[in-house]
Parts: sequence; C-alpha cells; structure tokens
Amino acid sequence: MRPRRRKTPSTSGGPSVQPAQSFPQRNRAAWLTTARRAAISGFLIFHILGVTCWCIPVTSPLVLAGRSFIRPYFLWAGLFQSWDTFSPSPKAINSYVEAIVLYQDGHTKIWAFPRMERLSLTQRYFKERYRKFVENLKEDTNSALWPDAARFIARLNNNGPSPVIKVFLVRYWSNIVPRADDPYTPGPWDAHVFYAYVVEPQDLK
Repeated sequence: MRPRRRKTPSTSGGPSVQPAQSFPQRNRAAWLTTARRAAISGFLIFHILGVTCWCIPVTSPLVLAGRSFIRPYFLWAGLFQSWDTFSPSPKAINSYVEAIVLYQDGHTKIWAFPRMERLSLTQRYFKERYRKFVENLKEDTNSALWPDAARFIARLNNNGPSPVIKVFLVRYWSNIVPRADDPYTPGPWDAHVFYAYVVEPQDLK
C-alpha cells in the first residue's frame, strides 16, 4: 500500500487558516479583560459608596471622614447634594438671582439665570444645574464666586456696539409663610443688589 501524501494548505484563493494564538497572547487578552472589568466595578463601587456616604443623614466620625476624603472630587464633578431642602428646616423662601448689565452708552439690560419654573421638563433636565448654582451664588459665604459670575455675565452680554462696563447681581426673595386656614399665598418680593462689578477691558476677551 502506498503511503498517503500530506496535503499542504493552498495559497491560491482558498480559505486562509488563522494561526492559533499562543499561550502568552491568550493570557494577555484574558488579563486585559479582567483588568477592564475590575476597573469598571471599582468605578461603580466607589461612586455608589461615595454618594451614599455624602447623602446619608448621619454624622458619625466615619461618615464625616469619608465626606472629607471625597469632597474635592464631588465638588469638581458636581455630585454633591445636601438635605437642607428637606430637613432639619425646609427652606422658608423662594428666591432667584438676576443681573443688571450696564453698557458704556448708558442703557441697561436685565439678564436672568434659567429659572426651573419657567422651563419645560426637557429644558429642566439640561439646566437644573443652574438652580443649584444660584442657590449657592446668592449666599454671602460664597462671595468668592461673585466676580467670576459677573465676568461670565459681562462676556455673555457683550455682543453690541457698546461694551459692558458694570454688572450688578440682584437677589430676589419671597418668604413662604405657613398658614393653617388657607393654601400657601405668595408673599411680596423683595430685592437687594448684593454685588457690583466694574468690568475691565480684559474681562471681555
């Protein structure tokens, strides 16, 4: 009986045979997959624990230490949240902030941050951050934000022939008075100019 001849793979148009991965290649691919899953899991676990630590209404030393540790990142990422809207004392005023923009030729313009009650549901989804920003902006303890806010408003409204020369930040508020015999009746609105900024030419660039 004549021995069978071993067939060699054809190189002329036939299906190519992919070489099997070597052990180091397979090991590296498996390691990358494991590392990727571990990184995603670590990211999720960190944020779940961080948000829980930040929001949970507990003031134990361990929770306070955790908040102190994650505070820089949460402030940078905008993930911070407080419970002062709900407890221990719910907010007793309605408030918002507007700006009076003064131009070199003497005319003025009123500019307002987006107000959630005037927006549609879709618009609120994208601009809710402005409500939180204004809640912090109007507080005297956050006065370091005022110059940057004024410069931002000046640049945003410097689109005419006359340049912006001054920006006034105005706080409006109305007290929420609880009534036992009647639904809530809005109180009168008060206003106070809490900051004035003289705009420099370089602020408008």
